Amino acid sequence: MSPFKSSPRPAAGADARSDLPQGTLDLLILKVLALEPLHGYAIAQRLQQVSRDVVQVQQGTLYPALHRLEQQGWIKAAWAETETGREAKFYELTAAGREQLEKETANWSRLSAAINLVLETE
Repeated sequence: MSPFKSSPRPAAGADARSDLPQGTLDLLILKVLALEPLHGYAIAQRLQQVSRDVVQVQQGTLYPALHRLEQQGWIKAAWAETETGREAKFYELTAAGREQLEKETANWSRLSAAINLVLETE
């Protein structure tokens, strides 16, 4: 019997946050917003689309992350009309957010390269 507890894999469509390493969602949100300002639903859709349905972020995970990023000064928000004519809060990367994106991208590249080295060891 293994001393490690195993947790069941989330069901299809479950919150992807549990599958993402800590801090990864913030990095992904910053990257998506580096391209253009988007409202929350569009951010979730873009993440799902670009990841080919692997990253599916639920509202209960996305909006607290957006709020946290806004509090840190990495994104700013403003109300505007969506393409369907509804009012929504649009999020935009700040200069500090661009700097943070660069730092986190460099850290992610370094860490993922190191993990690959370990995984490729025979």
